Amino acid sequence: MTDNNYIIGIDLGGTNIKVGLFHENFTAAGELSIPTEAVQGPAHVLERIRLAVSQLCAGSGVELRQIACMGMGIPGLLDPEEGLSVFSPNFPGWEQVHVVDEMKPYYDFAVYIDNDVRVNLYGEWQQGAGKGCRNLVLLTLGTGLGSGIVHDGKVLYGTTFSAGEIGHMNMYRQGRPCRCGSSGCLGRYVSAVGMVHTFKEKLQEGRTSLIQTWTKHDHEQITAKMISEAYDLGDPLAIEVMHETGELLGFGLANVINLLNPELIIIGGGMAAAGDRLLNTVCNTVNAHALKLPGSHCRIVQAELGSRAGTLGAAVYAYQKQKHPLREEWL
Repeated sequence: MTDNNYIIGIDLGGTNIKVGLFHENFTAAGELSIPTEAVQGPAHVLERIRLAVSQLCAGSGVELRQIACMGMGIPGLLDPEEGLSVFSPNFPGWEQVHVVDEMKPYYDFAVYIDNDVRVNLYGEWQQGAGKGCRNLVLLTLGTGLGSGIVHDGKVLYGTTFSAGEIGHMNMYRQGRPCRCGSSGCLGRYVSAVGMVHTFKEKLQEGRTSLIQTWTKHDHEQITAKMISEAYDLGDPLAIEVMHETGELLGFGLANVINLLNPELIIIGGGMAAAGDRLLNTVCNTVNAHALKLPGSHCRIVQAELGSRAGTLGAAVYAYQKQKHPLREEWL
């Protein structure tokens, strides 16, 4: 790559398409976000992506010939080697979408895709909290629980490119139903949606909380942010639910530590804003239940890149794919 080359990173979300333009040292050259309009189908979403790229380049004074490559983080199941998005649950009609082939007629540069959580992992690993680590796990806590794994300096993909589904570890034999078809999955409890569900269950049992006055007893208005705010005000139910959520995540991470022996676990996603309210219980539970040797050599930290992780990570991923097509050469 020459000095006047740029890299594009795209974070495809159900609500917004975020696009970042980066120099090859990964300093930002521009960014843009436009609505996804996912309900209008795959072809429309792909056109929206191309529109966002065009607008960003025009606004940044960069021509397409100056783009070296583009990386895209896409939710759901996919085949990054084929450039194929197999299924994305929050995108209507999005099945067997060959994203890379759909982009080829419009761009002379290479386009690469990967799962949205894995591109976040690439960002934090190469440019954020995981810099320099050879064994780490990233969790994104938001609507659900996503995760990615770096083991001995390589990102784990697995046979069907779906390695690292920590959110689908079964924590209860007969637990909450999950869209994966199983029940009792960790992500059904440890996520923004899961924590709110736990809170609502306790209200239905007759418990009370000051949040009820905020929402005028409309339980559908309760959010994870409200639980954090009530926690800070000393609300007993909010404190209990936060601790229960942190404890269950701690048990899940104890299993991860015992299985993978990471040196670092990074907690990202919107729910990570709960900070020590959640992580203190997580760390206490891990310390009590993980095997002592691997547990004592693993740190649990918050992500550093925040909302930039998706676009930056997609750019990092594309750059590495362009520079070293074989992942074994990445470190």
